[in-house]
Amino acid sequence: PAQTCPSGRGKSTLLYLLGLMLRPTSGDIILAGESVSGLSDASLARLRANRLGFVFQDAALDQTRSVLDNVTETAIYRGQSRKGVTPRALELLDRFEVNVPHLRKPGQVSGGQAQRIALCRALINDPLVLLADEPTGNLDPSTSNLVVRALRDHADNGSAVIVVTHSPEVASFCDTEIRL
Repeated sequence: PAQTCPSGRGKSTLLYLLGLMLRPTSGDIILAGESVSGLSDASLARLRANRLGFVFQDAALDQTRSVLDNVTETAIYRGQSRKGVTPRALELLDRFEVNVPHLRKPGQVSGGQAQRIALCRALINDPLVLLADEPTGNLDPSTSNLVVRALRDHADNGSAVIVVTHSPEVASFCDTEIRL
């Protein structure tokens, strides 16, 4: 589903709740049929690492790590070796036409490349739920289309993809639109 509405309505807060990064003050969060609201921080971290993927508007890349390390970093939280996920990371970087040396730092890439790197990081573990907060907010039309198509493909392959956006064009690619 997509959510289109003005700023200040709680769209990002809702996404952080769904992404298990915030705890609800009331109610419950159900993931794959099970309540997760009462789980420990460590259990929530494992769920985030194994079942969720995140794409943030600002890409949220670690400026001290290489492009490749930014993509493979989440493997550590899943108990996988970076070396083991490197082939998948390289495949994703090629698929999304990042086209920069893999040892380059995020500060040495364009905004569009950074967003595609963040998309690769989000997709590397083929998450059950992919959460995207304004994933095309700072992108040119060509890069926006590439990102939206990737999100749509992920949904078409059976995952839940939740997108927060102000863009009616992005929302038009979604199955359901919820306005806050």
